[in-house]
Amino acid sequence: MKLIADSGSTKTAWCLMTDEGKLTPITTQGINPYQQTEEDIAAVLHGELLPNISTSTENALEIHFYGAGCTPEASPKVASALQQVLGKDCRVEVQSDMLGAARALCGHRPGIVAILGTGSNSCLYDGERITANVSPLGFILGDEGSGAYIGKRLVGDVLKRQLPADICQLFLDETQETAATIIQKTYRQPLPNRFLASLSPFCARHRDLPAIHQLLVDCFSQFFIRNIRSYQQADKTVHFVGSVAHYYQAELTEAATLLGYTVGTVLQAPLDGLIRYHL
Repeated sequence: MKLIADSGSTKTAWCLMTDEGKLTPITTQGINPYQQTEEDIAAVLHGELLPNISTSTENALEIHFYGAGCTPEASPKVASALQQVLGKDCRVEVQSDMLGAARALCGHRPGIVAILGTGSNSCLYDGERITANVSPLGFILGDEGSGAYIGKRLVGDVLKRQLPADICQLFLDETQETAATIIQKTYRQPLPNRFLASLSPFCARHRDLPAIHQLLVDCFSQFFIRNIRSYQQADKTVHFVGSVAHYYQAELTEAATLLGYTVGTVLQAPLDGLIRYHL
């Protein structure tokens, strides 16, 4: 029996796979070893995951956990919590969300893989492991093409009047934000990246406006220029996972084509691909 997890800071999507092929989805709150102690992680597992797993199968589990913050230094914290709650005999693998995306998108085939969600990341994958990674640097210094990056560019263009006046007013009317509230939420409140990413849907609603369309293409072009160009590959196909890649696939494809790349597989979330990988 296998247990597969795709975890972010907000939500963890699990799938319990029996030897007969039955799939049981389970959802818990997010697990991130950079933000939580081992005790915190164990409490989430005990309170939200364990009740959904038959106690008779605890020690037979093979666990594959992919998550944000699961660096080589932090991963042992998650592995220890999993074994503490689900049994010392469980076989546990804890890997980064980037490797999870690569396995979900490419399986055992090599390729260039990217995550476009609230943040962004990318890597070169040889079919087994990540061989190169351009640091995303977070939403202040990088994260090009992400929801936070699009939101940052949008509010900057609105407040500096770089967009047509009617679009600036439409943004303020729809979001009910002001320059003061935007500054407050960006510089003085927790999780400004999530706030900025929450503004990105404005672009989705008004993508037919030429100025918004160009803003989106520019944001995705910067992702290719500042990240993907570093991977010197003959194959210029890039595979994507994440909500931003999913919802803005048309603009993403346009930016890729302009820069000589091809958009390959696009998944909104990696769990289904990870299930196929671990069958």
